[in-house]
Parts: sequence; C-alpha cells; structure tokens
Amino acid sequence: MAEAVAVFRNPQPHIRRVALDRPWVWLSAGWRDLLAAPGSSLMYGAVSVLAGWLAIALLLWFDLPFLVLPLSAGFFFVGPFMAVGLYEISRRLEGGLPVDAEATLVAWKRNPDQIALMGLLLLLLHLAWMRAAQLLFAVFQWQTVPSWDRFMDLAWHSARSLPFLAAGVVIGAALAALAFVIGAFSMPYLLDRREANLFEAIATSVAAVRHNVRPMLLWAGLIVLLVVLAMIPGLLGLVVVLPVVAHATWHAYRDIVRFPPAAITDAGSPPPA
Repeated sequence: MAEAVAVFRNPQPHIRRVALDRPWVWLSAGWRDLLAAPGSSLMYGAVSVLAGWLAIALLLWFDLPFLVLPLSAGFFFVGPFMAVGLYEISRRLEGGLPVDAEATLVAWKRNPDQIALMGLLLLLLHLAWMRAAQLLFAVFQWQTVPSWDRFMDLAWHSARSLPFLAAGVVIGAALAALAFVIGAFSMPYLLDRREANLFEAIATSVAAVRHNVRPMLLWAGLIVLLVVLAMIPGLLGLVVVLPVVAHATWHAYRDIVRFPPAAITDAGSPPPA
C-alpha cells in the first residue's frame, strides 16, 4: 500500500467560528498589550509615522501630489508586514516571555524567507494600487498630472471628480479587500509556526475569513475607521492605532486559528481556552 503523504508539513489548523462582537474583544486585548509594553509598541507606531512623513515629503518634492492618497492607503496593504515586531510583542506577552527591543526587531528571523515572501506579495499589491492611481488620470483624460496647488481643486471641484473618485475608491477597495483576505492572519501564522510556508499561511487566512465573514467584515471596517481617523491629524494617530490594531490582530489570530495540543511548537503561547 502506498504511504499517505500530508499536504502540509505542519498539522492543519482548525478554524473556529466566532461571534459577531469578537472584534471588540480583540481591540480590548490589543489595548492591554499596548499598556503592558508601551515603549516597544509606541516605538513601532512612531517609526511608521516618520516613514509616512518622509514618503509624502518625497512625493511633494518630486511634484507627484496625486500619489499622496494612494500612498497613504499603503497601511492597508503593507501594514501586516510592518507589524511583525508588534505581533512578536503580543506573542511574548501571551507566553510570559520577556519583551525587549532586540527580540522584536529580529522577530522576522523566526521564519525569514516566508515572511519576506509575504511582505513582497503585499508590497506588489500596493504597487498595483499606486499604478492604478496613475492610470486613472489617463482614463479620465487629464492631459498632464496637476501640480500640488491645482490637484485638490481638480480632484474635488472638476466635473470629472465624482466618477474619478468613485473609480479610485472601487479599485482601491477591491485591492485592499484582496490584501485583507490573504493577509489577515498570514503574518501572525508565519511568525507563530516557524516551519510554515507562504501557501499554508494564505490558505489559513482565506479559510479564517471565509468561515467568519460577518465578524471579519466588522473587523475590517473598524481597521479602516481607526486608520482614517488616525491619519487626519497628520498621521500622528498612527502612533497609537498601529500597535493597538497589530496587537489585536494577534489576538484575533489566536481566537480563530487553533491547533491540536500536540501541534503546539516553541511558539511559547498555546491557544487560549
């Protein structure tokens, strides 16, 4: 008889169906993690704000104001990769392990190749959105890209502004939804399961979203709302919002993705009961 071969090297996870109100529990747990490790958590938020300021300054310097808004939406695409260190903070707090800057900064080394591949995939989705934003100007027959002093006036008061903005929102939302489905739990999975690969992580994330559509829709809506509000004061709100959402995402992963007791590895934090 031929020997049976497992599809995945690791034991397959079980996807738990959760109640609609669970995102509020995740946010509460994320806030507790922020308070438990404020220095390391806020450091990641501050670095993300500084990186955002630098990127926007470069776009304005090169007179590319039309890319500021698509770039600002980058959090929804590359946020999971930026938050790897924050997931590690939550993992360590959950397992009673010490939290220090060195451990969180090298968290990617737990599964370096696969985390890098997932980050590259999310970056490609963001670049696709940036490219789509450029193509919209050609589709709506702007002969030249407007400079910063005319861009906002054209975008909001031109006769073409409504269909232009609507098309941008639809395209951006479609790409962001794709990034959310494949990336909702992929990074926490790769960090947690050191022998896991990209395909396992994406399959797990898709299954988790598919079996929890309503709570995940609420979770996605809360993320969008919190990030948009955080960006209003010049991105400063991301100092707090980024770590809270990242910590909450780790708890969402632990809440939904479960493994048999024998499959718990050196993650240092078995799934909650």
